[in-house]
Amino acid sequence: MTTPQQGTSLTRRLVIPVIGLVLAAVLANVSFAAWLAARRSLAAASTAQEQVAAALESSRVALSPQVLDALRQLTGSHFVVWNAASRTAGIATVPPDAAAAAGAAAAGGSVVVEGRRHRVGTVRSQGVRPESVLVLTPVRGILATSFEAAWPVLAVAAATLAVLVPLGLRTTGTLAARIGAVERHVGRIARGEFGQVLADASGPRTADEIGRLVAGVNHMSATLDSLRGSLLAGERQRLLGQLAAGFAHELRNAITGARLAIDLHRRRCHPSADRPHADDGLAVAVRQLGIVEEEVRGLLALGAPAAAPAALVDFDVADLCAEVRDLTGPRCDHVGVPLQCVVPTGLAIRGRREGLRAALVNLTLNAIDAAGPGGALRISADGGADGVRLIVEDNGPGPPPALADTLHEPFVTGKPEGIGLGLAVAKAVAEEHGGRLSWSRSDGLTRFAIWLPARTLSAGTPAPGSPP
Repeated sequence: MTTPQQGTSLTRRLVIPVIGLVLAAVLANVSFAAWLAARRSLAAASTAQEQVAAALESSRVALSPQVLDALRQLTGSHFVVWNAASRTAGIATVPPDAAAAAGAAAAGGSVVVEGRRHRVGTVRSQGVRPESVLVLTPVRGILATSFEAAWPVLAVAAATLAVLVPLGLRTTGTLAARIGAVERHVGRIARGEFGQVLADASGPRTADEIGRLVAGVNHMSATLDSLRGSLLAGERQRLLGQLAAGFAHELRNAITGARLAIDLHRRRCHPSADRPHADDGLAVAVRQLGIVEEEVRGLLALGAPAAAPAALVDFDVADLCAEVRDLTGPRCDHVGVPLQCVVPTGLAIRGRREGLRAALVNLTLNAIDAAGPGGALRISADGGADGVRLIVEDNGPGPPPALADTLHEPFVTGKPEGIGLGLAVAKAVAEEHGGRLSWSRSDGLTRFAIWLPARTLSAGTPAPGSPP
């Protein structure tokens, strides 16, 4: 699997463009405001100059130093009486060098007076003695005008950035953290760690795109975990079928040979009247071989289910449990586990007797191993409107908690010497009858129960609650 290279963080890719756009917008606004303010300042100076010129043109007062000084104080402009023929200055409100510079600039130019730039305009006075007058109108500096126009925009931009940058960092940081969590979770899924659930850090109240992405990834993880479990179960089933097909033929031949040898020995050593129970052990051995043969059929059924359903017979549950007790009694005596059998009379079912017997024997043998020396074991059955339950319970420690969900699967076992096929066969027998195998742990007892539906009840079975 190719590992993606580390790239630019999401925070940089989101915050830097936003801040850049804000700064570009601020600079554009500042530049436009400065340009507009400069134009307005020049327009205001031209307007003031035209107003002064109009006043001088209409005035009939003779120009004197006192009159020019009064006009300067009223308008803020300087005045120079200029002789165009001799290009010399007469009376003026500015120093002689400034007056000469103003005359040289002519109309439309500008000069610096007392450190401030003035725009030069020419007007013809209509007084007692008509004269040409240079009007020096002050013009505000471009930098000062631009700063006065730009500082409100700069202040608003600074306040906006002061709020936007931390908010953008916090928002993008949260988004980056959530996306990073999804990225790490997807990485775990890519490594095969299925079934884990990612909790969205934003909480369930957020139903945005990332929240829906988290829900989708969690669903994908759960689905992959389920598919992996199904694949593993299918693979175990396939291996089980191959294993059963590999040794079932030889095992069945060996069982058949052993049964033939025992039957031959029984015929040769037929019990006499004074020894009616001389060959009880041989009868038990024959039944044990029958059970082994039935378990072999169960293994074959796990690997490759039969094409035609097995024949069903009516039988009494009490007789079935008694037979299981007789078959497992020697094992109980050897281990030291008392076996109690509690089954109501008159409870009969219709099913595959050999399969149910093999399933109960498997459950009983497992219970004997679990209870151990000094333990207790009980086989019981009860019938109701919903069906019949065949129960095997012991006071052993119970299955390991780690195997609680997969205990019925093939090759899953908590015993060091076990191979994990007994419960798989019991489950297959229960499902073959339309029922199920379940287990529970309470009050220090472990209970395995085979539930069979009501349709398995024999026609002669009394209704629940009726006297036996």
